[in-house]
Amino acid sequence: MQVKDGSKQSTVTNLHLEKIAEFKIPVPPVEEQSEIVSYLDRETAKLDQLIVAAEAAVTLLQERRGALISAAVTGKIDVRGLVPSTAEAA
Repeated sequence: MQVKDGSKQSTVTNLHLEKIAEFKIPVPPVEEQSEIVSYLDRETAKLDQLIVAAEAAVTLLQERRGALISAAVTGKIDVRGLVPSTAEAA
């Protein structure tokens, strides 16, 4: 293990920059890196589209909620029978 090999023995592991510089980090070939980047670009684009759709849906629902409240307050729709009265609920 590279970290254990490069540390001093004590209750707290000391990791020095000289040892970090010696670490071997596996890196995929450039072609595979390009494939990974392309895949991630496609997937994040899908997520971006879903976010835009969700935001549009939230906006539309907020507008409809406002319109429904307005219609109920102005008497354009009758909501008296939709909610039980406090006497019926008890």
